[in-house]
Amino acid sequence: MTGTPVADLAVVIVNFNTGDWLARCLRSLQDARGSLAVDMLVVDNDSRDASAEAVESAGARLVRNPTNRYLSPAWNQGAAATDAPYILFLNPDTEWFHGTLEDLVRIARAHPRTGIVGPMVRNPDGTVYPSGRRFPSLIDAVGHAFVSPVTRDNRFTRRYEMDGWDRSTEREVDWVSGACMLFPRTAFDEVGGFDEGFPLYAEELDIATRLRAAGWSVLFTPEVELLHAGGVSTGGDRRPHRLVVMHSASLYRYYRLHRAPGWRRVTLPLAWLLLRARAEIAWAIGRLRGR
Repeated sequence: MTGTPVADLAVVIVNFNTGDWLARCLRSLQDARGSLAVDMLVVDNDSRDASAEAVESAGARLVRNPTNRYLSPAWNQGAAATDAPYILFLNPDTEWFHGTLEDLVRIARAHPRTGIVGPMVRNPDGTVYPSGRRFPSLIDAVGHAFVSPVTRDNRFTRRYEMDGWDRSTEREVDWVSGACMLFPRTAFDEVGGFDEGFPLYAEELDIATRLRAAGWSVLFTPEVELLHAGGVSTGGDRRPHRLVVMHSASLYRYYRLHRAPGWRRVTLPLAWLLLRARAEIAWAIGRLRGR
């Protein structure tokens, strides 16, 4: 790739109107490089705020899209714009909290058949977000889908989120939060990158599933930590209805592709109905909480 600096690691951030959050994210990365040569790249999905100025101030590269390409297509676009051997996909509403980028790459190098390394993710108040989860059983998936919008203190969500593990230890898991995922390029390229049929939501579930099927593992590490605000680009609990519908459509597509073999194909119409109903319930609860 002519003109691209030689880098040990590429950090790819997809941005859409995150304002000061992006500037804070980029500043935190400047202090977390360690000794790595890092190629920082922001793919901007037609933001109308001061995102471009934040990228320029941080000395990162900026790719501007004339429309909102959403997440998976823009992440693939960023990956194609760099040839670094490791790629870190990072949300713009994150801040590096503990450890360095070099630490994360070191952990990946120590586990050569690991396709994704995910760090500990903390909520803005410092509490631990349950990144590093198992693929839920059908019963747990349905229970979590309908009960968690009301309360996360239920047996379905606890099993799904691997309750009882305090996330103070390194552990192989089924998948990690898409807020921060480190890939060896060899693993990322082997499975063809992100499936752009998941433009927003469930893309991290899908790629973790495909990597594990190809013989790669997914690793959670507590040696690196970051803060994640969550939902800044999408509006959190008050996100537009169309995004809630997109969420249910992505989950249905994931179920259809990966969790409905053989006789379970007959459950697809029911799964679609349940996920749409869950979307409407979650949207209504979000509206009430917003008020």
